[in-house]
Amino acid sequence: MRSLHTFRVTALVTAAPLLLAAAGLMHPRHLTAVTAGHWAGLHIVLLPVFPLLVLGLLVPVRGRPRRDVEGALTVLSWAGCLCFAAYYSGLDAVAGISAGTVVDHGVHGAAGRLFATGDALGRTGVYGLGVASLATCAVLWRRHGVRVLPGAVVLFATCWSFVDSHIFWPRGVFTMLGFAVAFALLTVAASRPAEGAPGEPGRAGDL
Repeated sequence: MRSLHTFRVTALVTAAPLLLAAAGLMHPRHLTAVTAGHWAGLHIVLLPVFPLLVLGLLVPVRGRPRRDVEGALTVLSWAGCLCFAAYYSGLDAVAGISAGTVVDHGVHGAAGRLFATGDALGRTGVYGLGVASLATCAVLWRRHGVRVLPGAVVLFATCWSFVDSHIFWPRGVFTMLGFAVAFALLTVAASRPAEGAPGEPGRAGDL
């Protein structure tokens, strides 16, 4: 039964990064008059998908936070995830939908400004995701010890790559695959009984 729960949770938390990796294979490398319609349309489709990346950080620590250091770290993870969802959606809307739309209508001069604004929004969002990643991994370390280390290492490397890779092929696609691997590793680690509480189900295995 535990393995079935773990499989379901793993499928949940890896769905968004895997979908974004697939979308990256179709993402135009450059915004031109030819690719503008595809560029804007793809970002419209992906607008609700990017925020779902945070499931890989929120699901393993879900539940009402305790009134201790672990609780404070959990709230910090929530705040970082909210920052990512808000500001990275801004990147998607400004540098994706808006830039693609203006170029598609022949207004090429505005795209550069939109990209600059979108990049600033995107970096802020990824920094928020990095904070959330640190907080989530700290909570899981307190609960499960060194077995969260492989997922944490992959996660931090992936966040670093995400700062300027977006989902562009090739690095952006591998960045999304890195998130999927990291979330899967953290889910498996969190599905086992917490250290010091043998026989108790892990938080991520209770979905």
